[in-house]
Amino acid sequence: MDDIVRQAMAKWPHVPHCYGWLGLDARGGWHMRDDRVQALGPFPQSRGALLRHDKLIEFIHRNYERDAQGCWYFQNGPQRVYVELEDAPLVLRIDADGGVTAHTGKPAQVAGCYLDESGRLYLDTDLGLGLVHTLDMGLAAEAVEAGRWQPQAVRAAELPARFGFVRSPAGQRAAGTALTPADTKKPAQAPAPSGGRAQRPL
Repeated sequence: MDDIVRQAMAKWPHVPHCYGWLGLDARGGWHMRDDRVQALGPFPQSRGALLRHDKLIEFIHRNYERDAQGCWYFQNGPQRVYVELEDAPLVLRIDADGGVTAHTGKPAQVAGCYLDESGRLYLDTDLGLGLVHTLDMGLAAEAVEAGRWQPQAVRAAELPARFGFVRSPAGQRAAGTALTPADTKKPAQAPAPSGGRAQRPL
């Protein structure tokens, strides 16, 4: 986590959390979802604008965490911006040498391999559960054929409970099961990722 984020959390410890404004798609892309987009339906039915600002994306990656209930969020200064997941909390890339890296850029160690009813491949890692990126399924097949990974069958609907994550923190909150503070209307302005001028609100 960035020092500027820790400082903001210490200075403003009671900023309400934010729900529904940020989504992570199955290819590792971040989507900004304003009030209009949210009114059109849940993520990923209504995706919103794909973020393309490299510095902002890097900032999100460095401050992407999960809470005790398995909800993943971006710590935007003093505010938690909870993330709507299209699939898994991580999207994994595979290197030619078999190394695995999360969409956040962090290396991951594989503990298990799972194949769902639609042919999607998941890896249980030390960072959390991740979906293998579609572009890397060929490399994944090589790892399976070489015996490095042994896929176990799993149903996609069972993954959140089995691996302890929540696909829709906003939906959980709406159902009255979230154990987190009330949301805000929109995300607060993000601190500057690299000590420069602050980014515009997400």
